[in-house]
Amino acid sequence: MKIDIDCIARGNVTTRDLTPLSLNAMSNSATRRTVIITGAAEGIGRAIATRLARDGYDLGLFDLPHARDRLEELAESTRTRHGAKVCNVYGDVTVEDDVKRLVETVVQELGGLYAFIANAGIARIGTLHEVPTEEFDKLMNVNVKGVFFSYKYAAIQLIKQGHGGRMIGAASAAGKKGASGWGVYSASKFAVRGLTQSAAMDYGKYGITVNAYAPGFIETPLLEGIDEIYSAKIGKPKGTWTQESSANWNVLRRHGQPDDVANLVSFLVSDNAAFITGQSYSIDGGMHFD
Repeated sequence: MKIDIDCIARGNVTTRDLTPLSLNAMSNSATRRTVIITGAAEGIGRAIATRLARDGYDLGLFDLPHARDRLEELAESTRTRHGAKVCNVYGDVTVEDDVKRLVETVVQELGGLYAFIANAGIARIGTLHEVPTEEFDKLMNVNVKGVFFSYKYAAIQLIKQGHGGRMIGAASAAGKKGASGWGVYSASKFAVRGLTQSAAMDYGKYGITVNAYAPGFIETPLLEGIDEIYSAKIGKPKGTWTQESSANWNVLRRHGQPDDVANLVSFLVSDNAAFITGQSYSIDGGMHFD
């Protein structure tokens, strides 16, 4: 698959101008850092991109071709509001060559890589015997293989650069405890935790930390889609399941917002998190306690 690319300069500086910048948001860093985010067009990925642009990072944003309008709008917003250099790349995290060329393109256009946020993911619900094999394959391809490819090519680049970095994956509260009707999704997120822990052990010697965020119910388009399915199953209006789940599934009695996850990622990519690796941080309003 040929990847479409749309790289946008910061102000009137070209994408190849690597003049060092002094950024207070980057704890003692003398140069501007670049972060790649997959699944960046909406939901948690979009919030992460906005937050990291505000923190002073340049961005490589990745999503499917049909998300072009949303991704271009996000790129323009982060460039205008936060002065970020942004390189949009379109492709599929389940296609190895797409992810490989994503890293190569962003490095070529923005001058290097500091962190890779493997955020792209999908959800499929249903009791195990009700899940079609093709749905199982699709979910595993996106949620597991997509993270595998992301970690793989981020690691290759970070090792080559030789000055450490960050890799962060999207796990889930369902990756810490299984739930009825969520078996396949839960298995995929347990797998992300395993990849994250093993990668942390493999790459610590290179100064690369590897962590994951494990959200509970976060108000995103993905959650809206799940709500529509579950509310229909119980024969109640759209929104019913979401309201009931927020009242019963965590101690704060509310859903989280994408910015809640973005705030955690902001910390994990910062210099303040340099001694943290191999962890999957719950951000679920108290659904589970580690």
